[in-house]
Amino acid sequence: MNSGLDELKLNPIPTLLSCSNPAIEYFTRRDLLDEQVEPIHELWEIKDALKILKKQQEDGSWKYPGKIRRDLRSREDYDQFETYKILGLLIEKYGLNRDHHQIQKAAEYLFSCQTPEGDFRGIYGNQYAPTYSPAIMELLIKAGYENDKHIEKGFQWLLSMRQEDGGWIIPFRSSNINLKEALTADKPGLPDLSKPFSHLVTGMVLRAFAAHPKYREFKDARKAAELLVSRFFIADKYPDRKGKEYWERVSYPFLFTDIVSAMDSLSFLGFTRENHHIQDGLDFLSNRQNDEGLFDLKIVRGSDKDLKYWICLAVCRLFKRYG
Repeated sequence: MNSGLDELKLNPIPTLLSCSNPAIEYFTRRDLLDEQVEPIHELWEIKDALKILKKQQEDGSWKYPGKIRRDLRSREDYDQFETYKILGLLIEKYGLNRDHHQIQKAAEYLFSCQTPEGDFRGIYGNQYAPTYSPAIMELLIKAGYENDKHIEKGFQWLLSMRQEDGGWIIPFRSSNINLKEALTADKPGLPDLSKPFSHLVTGMVLRAFAAHPKYREFKDARKAAELLVSRFFIADKYPDRKGKEYWERVSYPFLFTDIVSAMDSLSFLGFTRENHHIQDGLDFLSNRQNDEGLFDLKIVRGSDKDLKYWICLAVCRLFKRYG
């Protein structure tokens, strides 16, 4: 067994290597076995990746395939959300980066959605989105845009939007307006900075900080991370994904804040298993391992039949990283 994986009751690596998914096999060999692998470009030619790339629109976006509520969002806002989701698949599952011309087009499209203030706006209509803004930034950083001026601007905006306690919230949630009113409002609602942080939002913000080689060292990121880890398996203070059961509802690529996505970020922000919350998280995941070597967690996003293997890979990366 690899260092960090030996505390699991069953070695998950044979299961990952035999799942018939070449991308999962590639990342298992690279990230868990520390083997020399072919250049990442090899994954870009996988049929499923090419199928996704084929659907990119001329402006660099992907068209939202579902029903559109024009009373809530414009077509452009829906397409921004779809582009964010698709970019996650291409970057996290197939390793695409800015060397690929279609990733360059997607980045240009998303940068066009950035406001002069620094946030990526549209998915919440005219409202500030300190959830999707850092989530988009995280992916672009992983694609090689960590030194881009748009990313720097995004971090400055995030730092300006912190609550007094050092975390983040969705600003309109600090007022008494409902979601439909917020999405159809002409102007963004300002946050009440005295309100307590949301771990859903703070966890999503910290993914951008964790992905960035400079910003992951910021003391403000560490302070917010201390807040996040203190909320493991506790209900949020705001209505979005409020219940404590959402800690166990996972997705890949990461979307919301759950125990896997949170611990992934915290592993890059200087946390170790000496923190008892981190150890509790590792114990929780270890206890969820089944007889296949996979992990019995509620998967909440996507129809990919291999999601259980992607989640297993993400969990195994945690055990290896925390040692």
